[in-house]
Amino acid sequence: MELPVIYSATTSSNQYLFPYNFVPENHVNWSETPDSHIYSADLPGVRKEEIKVEVEDSRYLIIRTEAINESTEPARTFMRKFRLPGRVDIDGISAGYEDGVLTVTVPRSFSRRGFCIDPADVPERLETLARAA
Repeated sequence: MELPVIYSATTSSNQYLFPYNFVPENHVNWSETPDSHIYSADLPGVRKEEIKVEVEDSRYLIIRTEAINESTEPARTFMRKFRLPGRVDIDGISAGYEDGVLTVTVPRSFSRRGFCIDPADVPERLETLARAA
């Protein structure tokens, strides 16, 4: 007895739906390891001095290109903003640029910060501002 062949939507059938291997110009690849999050971007022709990696409000990672001085423009305009995952070590973020590929490593933070209320800070009389319905 011969079993029927069942076709599924795999990469072989997707080539007909999406015949072009299109990658946007500002694409950043994100991957995880047990120790860190890794962001990598192809930035060919961009000088190392033109790349800026910043952390905004301890929540967002910004990767962009910026002109070195106001009379020149960067070889390629690039800007991406990512929300950082929880429990990362912001002070340990590192970036490297080699052969036109920027790699930003955001290490995970495994330490838990303790939450402590000093009894001296608690007012003698507490007010109820709202009640649950």
